[in-house]
Amino acid sequence: MSTLTLVIIIGVILIGIVGIASAMLLRKSKTERLQTRFGPEYARAIEESGGRRKAEAGLEQREKRVEGFAIRPLAASDRERYIAAWRAVQAEFVDDPKKSVTQADQLLGDVMSTRGYSVSDFEQRSADISVDHPLVVEDYRAAHEIAVRHASGQATTEDLRQAMIHYRTLFDELVGEPEMARAKAAAS
Repeated sequence: MSTLTLVIIIGVILIGIVGIASAMLLRKSKTERLQTRFGPEYARAIEESGGRRKAEAGLEQREKRVEGFAIRPLAASDRERYIAAWRAVQAEFVDDPKKSVTQADQLLGDVMSTRGYSVSDFEQRSADISVDHPLVVEDYRAAHEIAVRHASGQATTEDLRQAMIHYRTLFDELVGEPEMARAKAAAS
């Protein structure tokens, strides 16, 4: 074997090693970015999808979907109106907890719609919310699960109280301008 052939073979091997290392570094970087962005939602996505690659692809699809929305902070008048409506829903809880939980869910849908989120089925809504509000989406899911149990007559008053607490967490995040929404508004 000639020296030139040997140099070419070594060069090809080195290029292959650099390519593999670069691919691994890019994959690691993507994983870290998604873990940082989605927090606990990242682990949930892996558990639900059965694997890291599938979960990451799904999370990236969520990001692309939500990037297509015109997410915006609430106008001051909308914020005031929703805060007043939330107070009324909370006050109603004492006299009619069941009705209050239903109203809280509807109010959150209204806030999401006003902010620019799609308000299709619950699973899509929660996936969309997870992009910008990953730390509170689990509260939203817990509240919804209680609301579903309530609809079939299987939720106690304490369950309904917990649902209101969970709904409040997301409500506060959506109505008060969280950092991600402010950053997006500033970039526009």
